[in-house]
Amino acid sequence: MVSSVPSTRVLTWPVLEAVKGLGGSATIPEITEAVVKSMELSEEQQSIPHGQGRTELEYRLAWARTRLKLLGLLDNSRTGVWSVTDRGQRVATADEVARLFKAYRAAKKAAGAGSGTGDVDADLDNPEFDEDQADDVGNWRDQLLQVLKNMEPDAFERLAQRLMREAGFTNVNVLGKSGDGGIDGVGTYRQSLVSWTVYFQCKRYQSSVGSSAVRDFRGAMSGRGEKGLLITTGTFTASAKDEATRDGAPSVDLVDGLRLCDLLQKYGLGVSSVPRTVYDVTVLPEFFESL
Repeated sequence: MVSSVPSTRVLTWPVLEAVKGLGGSATIPEITEAVVKSMELSEEQQSIPHGQGRTELEYRLAWARTRLKLLGLLDNSRTGVWSVTDRGQRVATADEVARLFKAYRAAKKAAGAGSGTGDVDADLDNPEFDEDQADDVGNWRDQLLQVLKNMEPDAFERLAQRLMREAGFTNVNVLGKSGDGGIDGVGTYRQSLVSWTVYFQCKRYQSSVGSSAVRDFRGAMSGRGEKGLLITTGTFTASAKDEATRDGAPSVDLVDGLRLCDLLQKYGLGVSSVPRTVYDVTVLPEFFESL
């Protein structure tokens, strides 16, 4: 149930702690994984869907990052890396964050009342405000993920085949109904004088892929190869990521929905990218005064 997911208010401090613990900067997946581990969130809590390509946990974590940014405790770069500010380094408790947010909200309400504006908390309640990605993760990636989830299974497998070919794989074959144990296809990846046979599986998920799916896929690979690639339109739970890199077991590389979108954009598969030039314009009053 959605109510089992910690609220944005509860998640805010663990997010700040996570970035601090990761050396003062972190990517969104790193933050998510650290919060999941520190709060001991279950796979069920991680898997509850919110819609438009995100889980409820990811959505609330995005709000938590937004709040910390509004308070000047976190900042994010154009490449989606979040970092602790000097002010954030000085904040040492969850109570301090709560007090800062209460003061921020009071100031916003006072400013709204003084200017006659309506919704003074619009920036807090608008999920589009979260600037996790430089090019609006809430727009084209969500749209693309929805298209991918609506594809027929065999079409999605052919898309994975095309993507692997673009990425340098050869002899990529979709096994389709002939595949057993959940293996959807196989390809060969060569680097210099060495090559690997890589089996892949495609999962059009609305929510998170858990550790059991990774174990089942690895079991299907048993006796065939030592490398696997698991591609999903959803996300992977922390335990799934741990299982994928478990010592003594064949490794399984994971491609989640957001990374899949980025790869499709990189290779121009179903995504058209047009570069934009942005100008910083400064008005020079002295020029007009000199005329």
